[in-house]
Amino acid sequence: MSTRSAARPEMLQLSQTYSVAVLKAGPAYGSEIAAPIVWEHGRRNFELRADGLLSIVCRVIDDTDLCGIGIFNLDVDSTRRTLQADPGVQAGVFTFEVHPCRGFPGDALPQPSQ
Repeated sequence: MSTRSAARPEMLQLSQTYSVAVLKAGPAYGSEIAAPIVWEHGRRNFELRADGLLSIVCRVIDDTDLCGIGIFNLDVDSTRRTLQADPGVQAGVFTFEVHPCRGFPGDALPQPSQ
């Protein structure tokens, strides 16, 4: 048995529950009202990150209706309430789904290579 497989049961005990939010284009996405609302949505995401509620934010940059993914340090119901208060969701620029997930505290996206 390799060292990697031996450490797995111990690592699984360290995992925690989070919520993953999937943000999709809503009916007002791309409309004339969208740009300032998306700006406010982004500003709010920075506040949620600073408050430790939104751990990872990824904007999706392909030509699908998927706009972004966020991992929240909240339970599913709290994440739904947080997203329902989002200006982009309230204006119909975005819709969302929330799912429970498990991950490892301290995980992060890698730094860009030079």
